[in-house]
Amino acid sequence: MSKAIYIVTTEPNSGKSIVSLGLMQLLLGRTAKVGYFRPIIDDVCNGKTDNHIDTVLSYFNVDMKPEEAYAYTRSQVVQLKNQDKDDEIVGHIIHKYKTIENKFDFVLVEGTDFSGEGAIIEWDINVLIAKNLGIPAVILASGKNKTLDELVGNLYMAYDSFKEKGVEVLLIVANKVQPENITIVSNGLKEKLPDDILVGTIPVNNVLGSPTLKEIALELDAKVLFGEDYINNQVGSFSVGAMQLRNYLTHLKSDSLVITPGDRADIILGALQANISTNYPSLSGIVLTGGLIPEDSIIKLIEGLSDIIPILSVARGTFYVTNKIGTIRPRIYAENTEKIQTSIQDFEKYVPTEELAEKLITFKAKGITPRMFQYNLLQKAKSSKKHIVLPEGLDERILLATKKLIDADAVSITLLGNKEQIISKIKELDIDLDTNDINIIDPTASDRFLDYATTLFELRKHKNVNLAMAQDLMEDVSYFGTMMVHKGHADGMVSGAIHTTQHTIRPALQFIKTKPGVSIVSSIFFMCLPNRVTVFGDCAINPNPNSEQLSEIAISSAATSAAFGIEPKIAMLSYSSGASGVGEDVDRVRKATEIIKEKRPDLKVEGPIQYDAAVDAKVGLSKLPDSEVAGQASVFIFPDLNTGNNTYKAVQRETGALAIGPMLQGLNKPVNDLSRGCTVDDIFNTVIITAIQAEGF
Repeated sequence: MSKAIYIVTTEPNSGKSIVSLGLMQLLLGRTAKVGYFRPIIDDVCNGKTDNHIDTVLSYFNVDMKPEEAYAYTRSQVVQLKNQDKDDEIVGHIIHKYKTIENKFDFVLVEGTDFSGEGAIIEWDINVLIAKNLGIPAVILASGKNKTLDELVGNLYMAYDSFKEKGVEVLLIVANKVQPENITIVSNGLKEKLPDDILVGTIPVNNVLGSPTLKEIALELDAKVLFGEDYINNQVGSFSVGAMQLRNYLTHLKSDSLVITPGDRADIILGALQANISTNYPSLSGIVLTGGLIPEDSIIKLIEGLSDIIPILSVARGTFYVTNKIGTIRPRIYAENTEKIQTSIQDFEKYVPTEELAEKLITFKAKGITPRMFQYNLLQKAKSSKKHIVLPEGLDERILLATKKLIDADAVSITLLGNKEQIISKIKELDIDLDTNDINIIDPTASDRFLDYATTLFELRKHKNVNLAMAQDLMEDVSYFGTMMVHKGHADGMVSGAIHTTQHTIRPALQFIKTKPGVSIVSSIFFMCLPNRVTVFGDCAINPNPNSEQLSEIAISSAATSAAFGIEPKIAMLSYSSGASGVGEDVDRVRKATEIIKEKRPDLKVEGPIQYDAAVDAKVGLSKLPDSEVAGQASVFIFPDLNTGNNTYKAVQRETGALAIGPMLQGLNKPVNDLSRGCTVDDIFNTVIITAIQAEGF
């Protein structure tokens, strides 16, 4: 079941609240705890709460503080975007959302309102947020002042935009449609949209389309003189009482608001009398302008009346007040239960709620975005906080990555090397890293040195290694760090920033060794592409694996993929797809695929298959129409190191993808190798995945 849904509109004033309130009611009828989240809210004054948040949390008694229910204000987002900090925006939104997701069974996420500075970029932001949260969407548009073609076209383009970015759309809602056009709009949308998209068409509702006296009072900064008990009265229309009373009375309408200067006692008293007269319509209230208050005798007279409609006093003049009231945008707020209940009733009446609930239950997200993948990695690492040893303690990149890891509170770190030199290097680079937060070990000065050397001797004496040789080897940081992992004094090791792959891996192969049933150590990269995360293997270790080795690499890669939250669909890559190709190389891949199917019939695997058929649904359908993998592969196994290494680097450089790895597979304990051209972020990410690997040992 999906754990959230994202509500987005294509324009301002579309009546998004009706969908939010209706969905909250629907969800609370089917699950115990529903949270509410707005990634971006309008700017609010200090001490004030966003109205949408206040309404939902209050009415539905959601156990959240208002500040927990949003990530940014509009001005904060604009400021960060001007500084090119898009990643920071999305990262913080994911963090806030996941915090709520962990507390509730379901989260209702409400998009932006398209108002104020930055509105032009809001559509893209909403698509980006929904994509990175990995949740389906409901799209809403207003039918006000639109032709049928305009409304249907608007909603279809919105649907297509979300779908193109990989966001599933469950429901399309046309709101504020004239009642006589409900069927026409519904049929128009159903003809244009795919059959599996639900459609709701909600008519204009005057109760929801008109402001209340409370909203007017807030907008005008008015003082309530009388009738506060009726401050939620709906304003159907308004008019200025400037003519003589006998003429003005003929202009009164039901739920009308009277606007008049505060010294017009005749209009004030006449309106109050008309309100209780059976010969005139009921009024919603009176607004007194110019900062004028009726004389004491008039006030005394009004105080003696019963059931007084609200009378507001405003400092500004009649002309300004009248124009201002005409621009007030109706809102739904916590105390206005009539509007809330009306919204819920309309949603339940005009939206296929049962079908929507079924879609939410059966929805399953396809893939995971790079930002969400990285967030999940960090959270997993933080949950167990493993101990990782970094043998190259004097390297600047290692020290900067250590600072970042300690700040993230993701792991415990041991650096290997001369302690005085490492501390001096930290000061020289002006890194704000408290050495009390890390462990620094000089292998030759360690009180464990002799124990480690003796252990190595015992493990390798059958290879003619004597104690003196073992002691020499143990002076090497790679051997010492690997022995820390072997002895359980560290959970994992990451090296290779200044050492070769062979230098890093050799000790692990000598005494950590491979897991039972595994004959080959291999590697994978997590390729964080713009819209998804895939697994590439082997791109770092095995030059020319045979069929048996290829099958083992694939099986190990599938296990790694699943352990990191990516459903494994394995593509055994070659220059040919299916049975069409011939030759030694393609036959090797074909045989490897057969071995996988025999050993692990539970795995989804296709091979041989070309890269385009593995990733493109149309190409996959044409070449391998019955395949469970073609067009949707998530694990790519390359036939040799030359192909794999070049491909991952080409994809990384040409697409800007983040390549996390290599991560070694098949060892009894986690040891991972870095590229000598690695960045600080590469080291950070490799340490994180090493820590997560260590959870399985």
